[in-house]
Amino acid sequence: MNHRRIIIAHLSMLGAVVAWGLMSPIGKDAMTHGISGFSMVGFRVFGAAILFWITSLFTAHEHVPVKDIFLFGAASIFGVTCNQCLFILGLNYTSPVNASVITTSMPIFAMIWAFFILKEPITWQKACGIAVGCVGAVILILTSLHATNSRVGDFRGDLMVLGAQLSFSLYLSLFNGLIKRYSVVTINKWMFFWATIYVLPISLPDMLDIDFPTVRLSTWSEVGFVVFFGTFVSYILMMIGQHTLRPTVVSVYNYVQPIVAVTVSLLAGIGVFTTYQATAILLVFIGVWMVVKSRSKRDMEAKENVCQREIK
Repeated sequence: MNHRRIIIAHLSMLGAVVAWGLMSPIGKDAMTHGISGFSMVGFRVFGAAILFWITSLFTAHEHVPVKDIFLFGAASIFGVTCNQCLFILGLNYTSPVNASVITTSMPIFAMIWAFFILKEPITWQKACGIAVGCVGAVILILTSLHATNSRVGDFRGDLMVLGAQLSFSLYLSLFNGLIKRYSVVTINKWMFFWATIYVLPISLPDMLDIDFPTVRLSTWSEVGFVVFFGTFVSYILMMIGQHTLRPTVVSVYNYVQPIVAVTVSLLAGIGVFTTYQATAILLVFIGVWMVVKSRSKRDMEAKENVCQREIK
């Protein structure tokens, strides 16, 4: 494989997770200075839709049958609408540290849905990984339950962010075939088109109620970062990385996100880092690593075929 292509893929994944890591503290700060959670969701979804549709004008055209357009409408409910609404609203309540840590749990949910929907077997390693990761999540949520301020965490916010990961992992399992048929630009322009239809009726009243003259320029810059870098650029970079790198390599980059979020949150004074959070992070990381390292159904079938050929 082309060495230059591999380097670009690694840099793309690094750029994506750094952008997501920065998005938690930056988005949180914007939502404490005049931008409500629903307004942030509206700006993020509508802004990304505009950017992806403009980008589609400069990329190869892909014909999308009417059937698939409506299928994108269903996929958007789980992949964008519920995912982004729950994450942003959850971030509005909880700390950037907790939000970024919980997002790394997505592979665990993806594996659970794969078991029920794609009939992926659950090995002992996967089962242990789920158990360890769940213990970490429970510790994090219980810490938030007894927290006195949102800098430590918030029980409601943690559950919402957890729900966002559950929603996105369900999207990956249900619409796996649809995702593979189209390019990243085509997928996202239709996904965010439908998400805009779903989200704007809810978020528009909040967006219109913003006291625009009183909102600082720095706050609008933070909103712009969430829309452009935290959504549009990061989605494209992630897809570039996924097309070249192995899934296990891609999953390792997920651990960069909370490191960036924790560091920036502490430096900005909008988050704290307790021993309980450190323990939870370690357990979630170990759980996700065990799930990702465990063999998939395809790997197990490939090994079985090799063994059968050797016997013959």
